[in-house]
Amino acid sequence: MFTKGDTLNIKGNTDADWAGSIEDRHSTTGYLTFVGGNLVTWRSKKQEVIARSSVEVEYRGMTKGVYELLWIKNLLQELKISPTFPMKLYCDSKVTCDISHNLVQHDRTKHVEIDIHFIKEQLEAKIIEVSHFDLMINLLTFSLKQYQVKPFTEC
Repeated sequence: MFTKGDTLNIKGNTDADWAGSIEDRHSTTGYLTFVGGNLVTWRSKKQEVIARSSVEVEYRGMTKGVYELLWIKNLLQELKISPTFPMKLYCDSKVTCDISHNLVQHDRTKHVEIDIHFIKEQLEAKIIEVSHFDLMINLLTFSLKQYQVKPFTEC
């Protein structure tokens, strides 16, 4: 079930579904985290606020993914285990990845300004690296999105 690797590299994948709920138009974000190539945590959650853009949803999801990576890093360090740095975070939105690497703040990104500053701090400290998903992960994500669960309704 678990594979033994030479290093304890920490990686995360984030994804979001903008305004995916047909009832209230709230978005869903999710992340997967891997340590040494093994899946250790995963989560998806409907966002509490309605997002104005897909980039906002993706960036908020990316922030949640970074929080999880930092939590895993701290847990491993408390266990006296030295993970490999920088941790890698993959996002399926090219625009969101580009914004995280852009040092210029634009008016169009003001609504996610706190998240942007948080991620930029992690990038500058070389704690994380942000990259766009590769093709295989995108194909997997696409195939899973077609099997969405319908909301429960009372009989």
